Amino acid sequence: MTAFSSSDISTNWGQLTWEIRSVNHRYLDISLRLPEPLRRIEEDIREKINTRLARGKIDCYLRFQIDRNEPGAMSINNKLVDRIAEMSNELEKRLHESSSIGVTDILNWPGVITDEGIDYETLATDAVKLLDDTLEGLIRNRQREGDRLAMMVKERLNGIEEQVDIVRSILPEVMAAFRKRLEQRLSDFKDSLDPVRLEQELVIFASKSDVAEELDRLQSHITEARRALTSDRPVGRRLDFLMQEMNREANTLGSKSSDIRITNVSIELKVLIEQIREQIQNIE
Repeated sequence: MTAFSSSDISTNWGQLTWEIRSVNHRYLDISLRLPEPLRRIEEDIREKINTRLARGKIDCYLRFQIDRNEPGAMSINNKLVDRIAEMSNELEKRLHESSSIGVTDILNWPGVITDEGIDYETLATDAVKLLDDTLEGLIRNRQREGDRLAMMVKERLNGIEEQVDIVRSILPEVMAAFRKRLEQRLSDFKDSLDPVRLEQELVIFASKSDVAEELDRLQSHITEARRALTSDRPVGRRLDFLMQEMNREANTLGSKSSDIRITNVSIELKVLIEQIREQIQNIE
């Protein structure tokens, strides 16, 4: 299910921000990006997502922006500062020149300003708690998207049912016309054929062209798909399977057709079924 959610929280050392994106996928595929000091919570994050989501490609980003105005957010690496000062004095003595290195130069030296004052254990706990809020937002967004998709699927199912009703309404006429055409073709040979045998052949041929069974199965699949859409459990795979079965019945309907109207219905059914299949890839 396609959706997006983000949450942020201010801490004593800066701001934590979660962003979660979800796109359609056959299975649950979780991709995480965490700040290096917080990678210790990766397994906890995966476990929490697994308990809340069942399907989709989930991209999760956790960012930590240090607030340099917060006391304790930064500290000075005194050992490194002492070493830089020692090296500067040593060069002054060796070159007999006054060093031009200043306080700003030292502060800009890589590693002089550190985040050792940050309590990453507490940050990790805050990040896990914040994830709950972000997942709640994602689920709500997925639900709204799911409601929209369910409405579209229901409309297509209504269209499929209308096509089934069309075939049912014309089926007696189609079968009668088919029998009449067949009898006309065989009229020249009627006197030389066994009447009982002729009737048997007509019945066999008619049964092979009878699509009532396919219509019944299509109606059954429509009913099951509607029931699945009311379920609180993940139904994406179930709907995908039902669409495969409905497509099979539509193909059989077309192959048995002896009337252009039924052929057109078969084509329309496959169009409607394919439209549903495209959308249910986004349904969990």
